[in-house]
Amino acid sequence: MKVFITGASGYIGKATVAALLNEGHFVEALARTEASAKTVSEAGATPVRGGLADLDVLTAAAARADAVIHLAQADSAEADLAAATAMQDGAGEGTYVHTGGTWVYGDTDGIADEEAPWNPPALVAWREAVEEKVLARGRSAVIRPGLLYGRENRLIDVFFTQPGKESGAIPYIGDGTNHWSLVHVDDLADLYVKTLAAKAGAVYVGVGGVDPTAREIATAISNGAGLDGKTISLPLEDARAQMGPIADAFALDQRFTPARAQRELNWTPRHTDPLAILALG
Repeated sequence: MKVFITGASGYIGKATVAALLNEGHFVEALARTEASAKTVSEAGATPVRGGLADLDVLTAAAARADAVIHLAQADSAEADLAAATAMQDGAGEGTYVHTGGTWVYGDTDGIADEEAPWNPPALVAWREAVEEKVLARGRSAVIRPGLLYGRENRLIDVFFTQPGKESGAIPYIGDGTNHWSLVHVDDLADLYVKTLAAKAGAVYVGVGGVDPTAREIATAISNGAGLDGKTISLPLEDARAQMGPIADAFALDQRFTPARAQRELNWTPRHTDPLAILALG
């Protein structure tokens, strides 16, 4: 199968390109810069020069493909919808897979699934209108990943690991009893590949099924960073001042089940001990 992918040089994208190629797919990847083109080319994909604002490029690339995976982050809801629409226009009857996130559900009050009501923090409230329009068209599916770990650890690394290394203790917000619904980036990449065969209108939460508390995660990160398990509580107001609006997302208490993707796509997360992996540094 020929697959067109955006965001291929990013955290999730690099893992997804590798998973696609491992399954024998041919991959074309959007590349805005020369550096991105070099990255995706070295990964084994064919670069398509352009950005998310180059709608004609997106439509043409999608028309050449059997399926499209949209991973890149747009600057606004309007830009994301415009890019998605352009790719759906090109994809026709081919599968289009869009990326959302579990933060849109807010606090889950126990273990939830894809049917949980939306209660998003302001940071991601824009996603609902975009995803509704995406799912209303053609062979479209949405993956809502949990908080990622593994390899670069992106958000966790930027907002927790690096500040903790500088201060000598890894922070957690409030009392740290809230749960984070985690997924390893390699497991998520496998889910994207399997979703190419999903039915139209499918929605999947991409989670590993293990949801440790923020304080447990901070302790594991601390051990991995060589800080001997040292952690520190950060009041939510202080977290907002240091991190911005994303602090409210990190403060959510979320637990999800991957049962739907397991049942419908035969997707089984292979990484089931995130604390052990985070403790490795």
